[in-house]
Amino acid sequence: QVQLVESGGGSVQAGGSLRLSCAASAYTSSDDCMAWFRQDPGKEREGVAFVCIGNGNTYYRDYVKGRFTISRDNTENTMYLQMTSLKPEDTAMYYCTAGWRGGRWYRPDEWIYWGQGTQVTVSS
Repeated sequence: QVQLVESGGGSVQAGGSLRLSCAASAYTSSDDCMAWFRQDPGKEREGVAFVCIGNGNTYYRDYVKGRFTISRDNTENTMYLQMTSLKPEDTAMYYCTAGWRGGRWYRPDEWIYWGQGTQVTVSS
């Protein structure tokens, strides 16, 4: 069982930056890859960014590409999401996830473990 705890959310003006953190309670080979998702009330949870330890590959959805950067500190079992040039449409609860089933990473049903989320609010 992997427990995930997000932090770093908050309220910022459009154009601002935030850095989210996700601390994992344990690391196993099944958690080689992790991802960030977000969800606004009334909308479906959507993938944001994805990272794997083994090959170092990162992937981003188009709506955050060039503005967000995902990274991992394997020595501390921590994943980060550096968010810059934030827009009001980035407002959402952000979740980190682990335990990838191997399918399309941006689909929520491909992940086993979820954190409780951290709220990001961007005002115009």
